[in-house]
Amino acid sequence: MRLYFIFFFLLLSLACNDQSARSNMNTTVSKTNNNTAKTASNVPVYTYEIVNTFRHDPKAFTQGLFFYNGFLYESTGQEGKSDLRKVEPESGKVVQQIKLPSDSFGEGTTVLNGKIYQLTWRDGRGFVYDADTFKLLREFTYAGDGWGLTNDGKNLFMTDGTHIIRVIDPETFRTIRTLVVLREDGKPLMQINELEYIKDEIWANVWHSEEPEILGKPNYIARIDPNSGKLLGWIDLGGISPDDVERDTENTLNGIAYNAQNDRIFVTGKNWKKLFEIKIKPKS
Repeated sequence: MRLYFIFFFLLLSLACNDQSARSNMNTTVSKTNNNTAKTASNVPVYTYEIVNTFRHDPKAFTQGLFFYNGFLYESTGQEGKSDLRKVEPESGKVVQQIKLPSDSFGEGTTVLNGKIYQLTWRDGRGFVYDADTFKLLREFTYAGDGWGLTNDGKNLFMTDGTHIIRVIDPETFRTIRTLVVLREDGKPLMQINELEYIKDEIWANVWHSEEPEILGKPNYIARIDPNSGKLLGWIDLGGISPDDVERDTENTLNGIAYNAQNDRIFVTGKNWKKLFEIKIKPKS
């Protein structure tokens, strides 16, 4: 009988330990899920204030935009219509222009060390121009699509329509490293498009961000850490130019330019009739 009671208490003890282990395991999972939710909610969302509104060529299918020496420089797309242009911000007047080959689809552009770099969509080639004269200095090649382009004063940053940003040597155009950009839920942030380097961050247009499989939010800009690819925040530009975005499905936000000297930010979109100078503020 004594042996029976000893055996019974041993079984009871094992059952209690097993229940305790399960309870601890559930507590651990719960804490992990809470931490994940906290991390996701920590990505801040910003909104905007329109400072100035300027004219923009509604025939310009904007693929790249930057500010340099008092002017906006714009790369436009569409085969047979692509060009690189120098634009007076206040009037929207094109003061200098060079056409791309008729079979090329212009994409992202940036200026570095007195040279303008311009991508094409699916040609696998890009162009380097003298920033003052627009004289073609050379061509370069790359694998995959060409979408957005910017620089940090030393290297180029390029997108190809995926969630990957390539860091590229401007002389050899070889990839030095890559940045992987993920959404808050851990899924890839696809269709990263036109880029601008602003105060040690990469600001990125997300092509058709309104689509549910991308973000489900129209006119969103991602703020990205150029060292790690970490998502630092969102800028919600929803409703900034309703007359533009409702005209055609391709009239998407696509163009960010930064005047570092005067801390001015400009945005526009494909075939938009307006270009906006904006200030960013936290979203309440």
